[in-house]
Parts: sequence; structure tokens; C-alpha cells
Amino acid sequence: MHDGIYFDNSATTPMEPRAAEAMRPFLAGAFGNPSSLHSAGREAKAAVDRARGQIAELLNAKPEEIVFTGSGTESDNLALLGVAESFGWGDCHIITSAIEHPAILETCRYLQRHGVEATFLPVGRDGVASPDALAQVMKPATRLVSVMAANNVAGTLQPILELARVAHAHGALFHTDAVQMAGRIPLDAERHSFDLLSLSAHKFHGPKGVGALYIRQGAPIMPLIHGGGQEFGLRSATENVAGIVGAGCAAQIAREEMAEEAARLVRLRDHIIDTISETIPNAYLIGHRYQRLPGHICLGFSGLEGEAIKLLLALDAEGFCISSGSACSASHAGQPSHVLTAMGYDPIRARGSLRITLGRFNTEAEVRRFLAILPQAVGSLRSTAFAHVRTVGVPG
Repeated sequence: MHDGIYFDNSATTPMEPRAAEAMRPFLAGAFGNPSSLHSAGREAKAAVDRARGQIAELLNAKPEEIVFTGSGTESDNLALLGVAESFGWGDCHIITSAIEHPAILETCRYLQRHGVEATFLPVGRDGVASPDALAQVMKPATRLVSVMAANNVAGTLQPILELARVAHAHGALFHTDAVQMAGRIPLDAERHSFDLLSLSAHKFHGPKGVGALYIRQGAPIMPLIHGGGQEFGLRSATENVAGIVGAGCAAQIAREEMAEEAARLVRLRDHIIDTISETIPNAYLIGHRYQRLPGHICLGFSGLEGEAIKLLLALDAEGFCISSGSACSASHAGQPSHVLTAMGYDPIRARGSLRITLGRFNTEAEVRRFLAILPQAVGSLRSTAFAHVRTVGVPG
């Protein structure tokens, strides 16, 4: 069990104990295959069906519109590749934003290599894509628009309702990668008229290794994985029953407690932003001030962007788990963030962000400790950097 202070809930969330408890029977005695007709199989199928309903309720969708996958990344791949194949790759134009998760961007680049045309929609300095800009790049061959609901690096929320309207007005489908938003902010598949929506259980206190793709009934899509025909023929493989049960339980808890929890996280988030703006003069917020996830803060420190890893390690030494950029790009930590670059930050600033993301189990006491430690850590780095500049500047 990690005994530090975990402020990296956009990377993954600690497991909800109630979800872990719901999984327990299916990790031991209840081991049946949901495709089997005997009692053990029927028990497993009933558990999967119950979880499917819980995920559907989180999205105000129908259970038969939920396809379980192994991750948010797989859901994104199924959405893009499945739609492109249903239309024919040579007659398909896809639009996405420049700040998407690599699961979308790399899939689009793969499609480009196989004859699909892809357009990468720019965003403003606040990290928000414009519906007007989307309308300008729509084409007769545009089959799919895919724009994330909330950005994993900057935390900004996209105007997905308006973007979906533009896509539909031009006869295209609309997909949103809602991995960061699902379970944190209400999503209504019916009202928002999504055609496809991706989510991942480990982002809302469920288990890792379980994702889902909402597919509006009648949306044209082809499977990526072929076999026994599970998941309505769209994702063949024996279902991860225990993981799916945990995902369903976590989804139900998130839905029931979302309003209260979001309000609490907004208070903590805004307290951190306001306090840092008063105590650390060189700090600046990245992304829209208010149009952001409840517990998400992305910061830069003028003049210290090159010291971001040192700051991260200094905070780690104090017991804080915090990210620089996104977890998915940790292996490329020395490279500028494609998200911040697309938002107009120069390569130095795009390399030096600090991402603080709060979740269900974070407390006011933890926030107070963080706000006491961060100015000291930044001040220490600033003194070191200033001393280095003075030393380097002395003539030999």
C-alpha cells in the first residue's frame, strides 16, 4: 500500500474498496465463463450484464450500447478503425484535435498510412477546440469527428455538445474519448448525441484492464478482434468477469456520488490555484481557468521550466506523487508535450509543466501540506538556478 500523498489521479486512481469487494467472488469461487450455458456460466453472464447496465446508467445509455474492452486505448482504436473500415479506408476523412491522447493520434497516423485522410484541428491558448474551426474543415467525405471530452495534460474541457452538432450537421459521426471525464462530470449520451464514447475503469476508481466503448445503436462499425462473437460480435474474447464487475460497481458509485464529489474537488482545486498565485509569483496556470476537470491543475513556473523533473523529484522526496505531463509520455519526459506545443507554448515551456490531479481519497489536510511544501521546493530550485546563472556568468 502506498503511504505517500497521491496527487496523480489523471494517471490512474486508487481502487475503490467497495469495487474491490464486489470483484472478490469472481477472483475465487465464481470462475465461470459467461458463454457457458450451465449454472456457473449463467452466474458469470448475469454479473457481466449487471455491470453493463451500471456503465450504461453512468452514460444514460442502453445496456446493449456498451461494449467492454481491455482499456480506453482499445476503445479508441475500435472507434476509429472500426468506423473507417465500415466506410472503406479509401473513402474516409477523419477529423481529430491536435491535443488528443496518443491512442487517438497514433491511430489516425496509422490510418493515414493506409489511405485515410486525417485532419488535426488546432486549439487556442486555453486548449479549447472551436466548433467554428471544425465547421471550416468538414468535407463531404468526413465520416468521423473524434475530439476528447477533457484533456489529460491541461485538464481543459472541450465543447463536445457543440462539436457533435457540427459533425452531425455535415453528416459525420462523433466520437469522444471521455477517459478523463467519465465518472467525474455527468455525461449524457442521449442528450449530447454522441455516436461513440470511450472510457476506462481505472480512471474512476475501478480496476485496470477494463475499458468500454459506447456505440449508439445503428452506428456503422466493424470489429478489430475476431473470434467467438462475444460483446455483440464487436470484441471477441472471454470476458474479464471480475474486472468488469469492478468497473460496473465503480461506475455506480461514481454516478451516485458525482455531484458532491465534484463540488468538493472544485473547492480544493480552486484553493490550490488561488493560494499558489499568491505565494509563488512566477507560477502560471496552463489551460482554461474554470473550464477544466474538477480536480485538475496544470502549472508552469517561469524560468524554471527546465527544472521540472528536479521539482517533481523534490516533491516525491516529500512524499507527493505528482506528474510532469502525462503518464503515457513518461518515457519521453525530456521532449516537449505535444499538447502544450499545440496550445502555443514554446519548446522550453512545453517541457516543464507540473500536473496535480486530485481524487476521491484526497483530503484538505493533504492539500494544506502540499501548499506548505511547494513554495519551499520552488524557492530552493530558483535559488539553485540563480546561483548557477551567476556562476556561469563570472568571467574566467
